Amino acid sequence: MAPDLIADPETDPTATYAVDPALARRLAKRVVAAPRAPHHTSRTPLSGAPLAPLPQSTRADVAVAVDAARAAQRAWARTPMELRERIFLRYHDLVLERQVELLDSIQLESGKTRRQAFEEVADVALVARHYARSAAAYLHPRRRAGLFPVLTQSVEHHHPRGVVGIVAPWNYPLTLAITDAIPALLAGNAVVLRPDQQASLTALHAVDLLTEAGLPESVLQVVLGDGPTVGQAVVDLADYVCYTGSTATGREVASSLAGRLVGYSLELGGKNAMYVADDADLGRAVEGAVRACFSSAGQLCVSVERLIVHDAVADEFTARLVEAVKQMRLGGDLAYGPDMGSLVGPTQLERVSAHVEDARAKGATVLVGGRARPDLGPYFYEPTVVTGVTAAMDLRDDETFGPVVSLYRVRTDEEAIRLANDTDYGLNASVYSRNVMRGRRIATAIKAGTVNVNEGYAAAWGSVASPMGGMKQSGVGRRHGREGILKYTESQNVTAQYLLPITPVLGMSQETWAKVMTGALRALKATGRR
Repeated sequence: MAPDLIADPETDPTATYAVDPALARRLAKRVVAAPRAPHHTSRTPLSGAPLAPLPQSTRADVAVAVDAARAAQRAWARTPMELRERIFLRYHDLVLERQVELLDSIQLESGKTRRQAFEEVADVALVARHYARSAAAYLHPRRRAGLFPVLTQSVEHHHPRGVVGIVAPWNYPLTLAITDAIPALLAGNAVVLRPDQQASLTALHAVDLLTEAGLPESVLQVVLGDGPTVGQAVVDLADYVCYTGSTATGREVASSLAGRLVGYSLELGGKNAMYVADDADLGRAVEGAVRACFSSAGQLCVSVERLIVHDAVADEFTARLVEAVKQMRLGGDLAYGPDMGSLVGPTQLERVSAHVEDARAKGATVLVGGRARPDLGPYFYEPTVVTGVTAAMDLRDDETFGPVVSLYRVRTDEEAIRLANDTDYGLNASVYSRNVMRGRRIATAIKAGTVNVNEGYAAAWGSVASPMGGMKQSGVGRRHGREGILKYTESQNVTAQYLLPITPVLGMSQETWAKVMTGALRALKATGRR
């Protein structure tokens, strides 16, 4: 059920808030900000009601947070891995136990449905468990082949970078605030987190639970404020930066860090494609397409915005899809039931509407949807399927980030692959075929960081032992798996040389030494030495 709207006379005697003011005040204490800092109040997209006032940080506050995190990191890096693991296994349990309050917060801030909010709860639990049980193996020193067998012994080590800055977006308030922090912390780093203003309450909930699980408070600092000021300060001061957001801003982040030679990972935009082959199970493909296109009202980096359908099944698939979309239930209930929720705010609503109207004006056909639903809430927009989209339309190549998908027909797998790759982006893709080997073959030809076979996005996203990230303009680096934790470390090669130095010995001339080395190199190759 939705929480009561409770007045908070201490901050605004005329306002009512969608979040209990006592809870908001408790969470606000976790923000690094001056005692009399100005407050920002975001609004829930479900109704437009104010959520809760939260203090805003300044650039100076970010510097204080980074300094505190850096001081705490030294002790945290010395904390035994077994203790770090126990904290995050406890966190796994707390997230599942307290999921109702987290689900409420996610829905209130993002506008998504209960079911889609649960994806975030499950994701955080999965990531916490995976890294709690795998971090030690990922980070353990590894013996590597030395120059000479036995005589040269090389060991690869991984050290924490220091303070990791995470700049997180609004569309996945829980997942993107905390799942990048989990491996960074387990690797021995401290974290300074700047969640989007629209996602601050959920992020603070997540941090509150981490502290309850046993994480030292100073190891994870939270700053709040706008991107150009507070987000940029995190980029300017951290030892490594993890950014999730638009490609345009990602380029700016990379440019800012280039001068300091600081590492970064970026998950950026996408124009993701799903291919329905001529042998696909159409019932399964339609159900998958509905989820892949309209989960979180399309405000998901890996959601599908282009449906590529083999001509042999296009008529039947299209008819089934349109009927399935017509049956979707829209709503803002803080309970399970609706199939799709709201867009997050006026900017997204304007962008979605503009893309659809531009396509209409230039000759595209809207098969279903294509209009706002103010009767449901200020930013609701119907799930929309468009056909006849051409390169002259913004919908063809620009990321919409909303519940709109364009439909294309092809005659061959090769044509489908070319169309799927005909984009500057390469984040996620999907292939539906009853022949899984055929599906895998097509998938490997698509230039995207993750490709699902007979699923839209959840299979690859939920396989947290495997890397996830973008090709081309969709990003740099990976989250999840070994890459998702090692990126937060500096690798070091420590090599010991035994008995003989790597130089002429016992009066050997340089020419003789070179001949001996030549023979040794040939012998190593002949014996299969790597």
